Amino acid sequence: MVRYLRTKGSLGLILLAVVAVVPAQLVTGKRVETVWKPASKYFDAVKLLDDVRQLSSDDMEGRSADRPSMQKARDLVERRFKESGVQPIGGSYKQEFQINRRNAAPLKGINFVGKIEGKDRKKRGKYIVITAHYDHVGVSDGEIYNGADDNASGTAALFAIAAYFKKNQPQHSLIFVALDAEEKGLQGARYFVSNLPFPKESILLNVNMDMLSRNEKGELYAAGTYHYPQFKPALEKVQRNAKVKLLLGHDDPKLGRDDWTNQSDHAAFHAAKIPFIYFGVEDHKDYHRPTDTFENIQPEFYVKAVETIISTIRGLDTHRVNK
Repeated sequence: MVRYLRTKGSLGLILLAVVAVVPAQLVTGKRVETVWKPASKYFDAVKLLDDVRQLSSDDMEGRSADRPSMQKARDLVERRFKESGVQPIGGSYKQEFQINRRNAAPLKGINFVGKIEGKDRKKRGKYIVITAHYDHVGVSDGEIYNGADDNASGTAALFAIAAYFKKNQPQHSLIFVALDAEEKGLQGARYFVSNLPFPKESILLNVNMDMLSRNEKGELYAAGTYHYPQFKPALEKVQRNAKVKLLLGHDDPKLGRDDWTNQSDHAAFHAAKIPFIYFGVEDHKDYHRPTDTFENIQPEFYVKAVETIISTIRGLDTHRVNK
């Protein structure tokens, strides 16, 4: 995430598999401990976590377009789009663009775009665009910035949400976009909004996800209702039954440094007068540090956060949305 105004090692598959199959309780001496098993009624929670693990592995070298290993991240994103069931638009998932840099040659950027068509004939021509950036900041002074929370967590959530709605067809059509170059000034999002594959007027809103996998207080923020209060009833309905503490806020200009309106890819949609809801957590000690690794995410909170976002999208899909 690019929070301009704010202070802001991977585990192997064997460990992940062990976590997935351990019994609900372990006896240690005379004490019985409950062990959380990654599971969700909405999606494959083990796969969700493994996607974060792979995206934030050292092999990805921090997912920056100036590193050759960025191709590994792009291959993974494209493969998971296919596996999740989203359909390419215009025969390809890829939307290529130029990443501009100061005092250096431009880089190639690639957004990945896919679609799940709505089942309601009257609504399928209207779109909810769901976004997450898959890039991060790469390598600095020999240290890999793995970006597990920022934003492997949002990218993996994108795949899980797509898989859910492929099995549970929405009323409106959903567009899934894995955005590049967020960390280089929201360039992927700005290019996408300027080169939409459908009329801007057909977009109901953008749901953006950036940093979802850890918060010591169990809090997940939904920002945007200050600007777009029409979405507040749907979010308040989800609040009542959410398994995380879903809070509305971080979107009032009076908050200054704590206003997130322009601090991730949803800013490009907002600038084009496309409504947004942004999901994310507050900064933590590992934000934009080499220690933002898979080991430091909070799997149980993360799974519940993604479930909460799915519930919100379901509510927004069925709620009468007016710009």
